[in-house]
Amino acid sequence: MPNAPTPDCSIITVSWNVKQYLQESLEAVFFATGGTVSFEVFVVDNNSTDGTRDMLREFAGREPRLCVMFNNTNVGFARANNQAIEQARGRYVLLLNPDMRVFPDTLQKMVAWMDAHQRAGVAGCHLVTEAGETVPHARRFPGLWNQLAIVLKIPHLFPRALDRYLMRDFDYTKEARVDSVRGSFFLIRREALRVGLLDERFFIWFEEVDFCKRMRSAGWEVWYTPVARCVDRVGRSFALVSGYQKQKMFLDSMYRYFEKWGDWRHRLAIGCARPIGLFMAWVASHV
Repeated sequence: MPNAPTPDCSIITVSWNVKQYLQESLEAVFFATGGTVSFEVFVVDNNSTDGTRDMLREFAGREPRLCVMFNNTNVGFARANNQAIEQARGRYVLLLNPDMRVFPDTLQKMVAWMDAHQRAGVAGCHLVTEAGETVPHARRFPGLWNQLAIVLKIPHLFPRALDRYLMRDFDYTKEARVDSVRGSFFLIRREALRVGLLDERFFIWFEEVDFCKRMRSAGWEVWYTPVARCVDRVGRSFALVSGYQKQKMFLDSMYRYFEKWGDWRHRLAIGCARPIGLFMAWVASHV
């Protein structure tokens, strides 16, 4: 509708075989959102086979603010989100994973916070488990050595090897500018999308880190704020994928990240480490 008022927030969820969690997430958004925030919701389904599509058709039949898009294959996280971003009209765009559950005031508080912080291009809120425990997610940008440590499982021998990269001393009770926040709750300012959409070379993983790096390069700020909370069940879709396949996708995206932001030394090091990481993942999946 060309004359429809611009919503405050366009909420975008990419789904793949998580029917139960997706339905709970949608119900939380539509039936528990407090305040005066206006919103629209897009769900892009990447060819689910668990009854998700029937559930979405039924949900959309009774909720006109829900727009459903069905892909005939799994096109990945970045491409599916971009499909909806291209149609979104909101002042803000929220990328929300299907296993997330907002609280009644989550959207209201985050929209108000963004309105008050005009240089924030991206913001993440306080993510918690269902038991209310903090889900750490603020991180520094990837560096060659910390990513090699992940590939080669160095933290198994030296648990503190990733302390700086993972910002283990970060205080989640205080807001702060950060390099990147978790893509499961990723609130983007409309004007900041001038940097472009998500890079579709990343099938899954690193796309939000790449986006934050482009934001920072363009002069926008990336923030974490505890002003609002959201339940994060952490990767329910990818619990269905084998460890070997997850590692392969992770390493492919890592290589593409350094191909884009690194130099020949980064590409060479990650390229050499990749088969070792894949072999270790194969061994782990066959033990």
